Amino acid sequence: MQRRFLAGWAMLVVGTLAATAAAQEQPAAPPVLSDQERAFAEKLSGATLVGRFTIDGKAEQAPKAERYEISKVSKLRDDYWVFNARVKYGDKDVTVPITLKVLWAGDTPMISMTDLAIPGLGTFTCRVFFYGDRYAGTWQHGDVGGHLFGRIEAPQKP
Repeated sequence: MQRRFLAGWAMLVVGTLAATAAAQEQPAAPPVLSDQERAFAEKLSGATLVGRFTIDGKAEQAPKAERYEISKVSKLRDDYWVFNARVKYGDKDVTVPITLKVLWAGDTPMISMTDLAIPGLGTFTCRVFFYGDRYAGTWQHGDVGGHLFGRIEAPQKP
């Protein structure tokens, strides 16, 4: 009986200490950005990607217009970034936070997205790189895919 009491008491003390330590933990500090990461976040936050996309197998069709309004881009951790974006695709128009992997080829950032489900739009795969005031890449949505390209429009100043 005394053993159970001591074991129970020890568990209560350990549990209380663990809960107290967890409650005192500070929220995770935002990741430290390199100069090129900071420039990337600043360039895309508030920007609009305005361009065109092609559909494989439909070379006779002119590229279709696309538009992505990005309110904010911020690094989450490691290679993962959150893009808060308004996406217009076909008859869909949604604003969603999308967590994307961003890899770097020297000074060039590239989104690497594989089979990512975007609420209201479907599942997509893409590789899109950004350089200067342009972007370009490939996209896939199920059996349909193609290329995309365009310009990065800076945010309008009030």
